[in-house]
Amino acid sequence: MRVLLTVEMDTEKANKAITGKTLPHTMKSVLDRVKPEAAYFGAQEGMRTGFIVFDLKEASDIPSVAEPFFQELDAKVSIMPVMTFEDVQAGLQKYGSN
Repeated sequence: MRVLLTVEMDTEKANKAITGKTLPHTMKSVLDRVKPEAAYFGAQEGMRTGFIVFDLKEASDIPSVAEPFFQELDAKVSIMPVMTFEDVQAGLQKYGSN
């Protein structure tokens, strides 16, 4: 299932991870594991934030994706199913056939 992972990093922890040069390693380890379709970074509500779209194979994969962000960056993490426009169209066709 395609999901959007949003990672809002605690400013103090992220600052330490940047100065300690561990932030790139944390991000790369997760991105290498999930092989994202897209990954974007910016600020949301004043926090460094990552927006990562990837295919979540199984719900049991969630801890291995989220825990590095929780433990190393004290991040707020959310995972939300998302669709492409083609997915929406296919879903609406199924809805219309009922």
